[in-house]
Amino acid sequence: MDYKKLIADSISSALEIEAEDVLRSIEIPPKQEMGDFAFPCFQLAKTLRKAPNMIAVDLKEKLDIPEIERVEVMGPYVNFFLNKSIYLEGVVKKVLEEQADYGSSESGEGKTVIVEYSSPNIAKPFHVGHLFTTVIGNSLSRIFKFQGFHTERINHLGDWGTQFGKLISGYERWVDKEKLQKSPIEELNRIYVKFHEEAEKDPSLDDEARQHFKNLEDGKEYEYNLWKEFRELSLMVFERVYRELGVEFDSYAGESFYGDKMDEVVDILEEKGILTESNGAKVVMLDDYNMPPTIIKKADGATIYATRDLAAAIYRKRTYDFHKNIYVVGTPQALHFKQVFKTLSLAGFEWADDCVHVGFGLVKFPGKMMSSRKGDVVLLDDLLKEAVVTAEKIIHDKNPNLADKENVARKVGIGAIIFTYLKNSREKDIIFNWDEILSFDGETGPYVQYTYARAKSILRKNEKPEQADLTLLSTQEEFELSKTLEGFGNAVKVAMEKYEPSVITRYVLQVAKDFNKFYNNCQINSAEAELKKARLQLVEATTIVIRNALELLGIETVEEM
Repeated sequence: MDYKKLIADSISSALEIEAEDVLRSIEIPPKQEMGDFAFPCFQLAKTLRKAPNMIAVDLKEKLDIPEIERVEVMGPYVNFFLNKSIYLEGVVKKVLEEQADYGSSESGEGKTVIVEYSSPNIAKPFHVGHLFTTVIGNSLSRIFKFQGFHTERINHLGDWGTQFGKLISGYERWVDKEKLQKSPIEELNRIYVKFHEEAEKDPSLDDEARQHFKNLEDGKEYEYNLWKEFRELSLMVFERVYRELGVEFDSYAGESFYGDKMDEVVDILEEKGILTESNGAKVVMLDDYNMPPTIIKKADGATIYATRDLAAAIYRKRTYDFHKNIYVVGTPQALHFKQVFKTLSLAGFEWADDCVHVGFGLVKFPGKMMSSRKGDVVLLDDLLKEAVVTAEKIIHDKNPNLADKENVARKVGIGAIIFTYLKNSREKDIIFNWDEILSFDGETGPYVQYTYARAKSILRKNEKPEQADLTLLSTQEEFELSKTLEGFGNAVKVAMEKYEPSVITRYVLQVAKDFNKFYNNCQINSAEAELKKARLQLVEATTIVIRNALELLGIETVEEM
């Protein structure tokens, strides 16, 4: 039952005002003794021509809500106290009935959402910065799907550009073909770094690289075959990382896919009369919108990112007829996307407003700057391996006899990394601290996974009750836990609307905290038989909600730790 809506409808009927306006005004009081919901009467003073506290008194007299235990006036507020037994029973039953569907909705039925994420550059290391876009995009695609949307997960690979000319030049001079097959990204990155070092001494290398890329654009067989090999070898490495993370895609259409679709973009912009010439380049002027121009073609006739993104957006609308086209790309690219979206709008595409840039911050290691040109990056593969190894040591110390320790360590270690990336607002920078990330206490992934494992352990040690009198649940700890469980659907909705997985991360942390408070204060095994059954059902409901929440974050649960 949606108690907030129930209260809003009752207030709406009593005062003859819009229920939606009331719903937006209802608050959660800061203290338990002030009730479960509160309605402030300030905004009604002008229209009703009464003092807010008098309006509150009058409103209380008009309300009769059987599901509410009592209503109290506290100054200008009307405070509502739920009937704990009825509330608890309703929440637990709903969770147990709906299981994996609990918290989901069908609000997106019949609509398609595109989520573009990860998008690493071919032939370059998959470093820790790439994980930010990867885990945010993976989580958002799961969240939208959970809300009934059809999701298309697109990996817009960086598989085109002048860097391939540099790679080809470097390949001809310095490649170790045996290493290329054994560790392709490592060898290609070595070549790329060496090219930049040598080009500083011999600038003619840059001219040679530009010619190689020109040949590639022209479809010359030699350059094309090398480019294809670089791409395939890189994807083989990326796929291994994606499997480890549980990340999947529906399309790997990268920048190269739109090579034959950019002339149409130029034609469309010319037909609309918004393409002008500036210093030999073709641009769309955006002075009226306080933005620099969108460069469509450089003076040498080459296209750039913006041209390809315009072509991609048009292709996606035609192919998928999207409801939302979401780009999970770092915050520094915010201006680029504003330019692209405004250009689409000026070209007459009304759906430009359905294109959304979801930005995120930086990943930092204390005292370390990252640069792929200098080869100074923290590889994601290394990070994940370190997380798993460290997790295994911690788990061994805590539970040396645990079966399948390696698999548990993999889920806990990788889960800890994902949780760290998604714990706070996505626009905040991440600073790595291993002691915090892998701690079993505090606001961490292992803390939530351990809470889940503890709850599952309780259920394993007891016979599952088929029936239970849930009205026996009456303590404050039980009530607070059930209130948190009831809020899952709303947390998912807010996370979707804000494109912010951290809403779910913060939510599941609260579930874990409330469960542990309940576990520490309410006896289960030694409780009277009927009360024990009711509490076991509350435990089971908690495991369902934690599992569903972690699933939306892309984190696996563990049955034992």
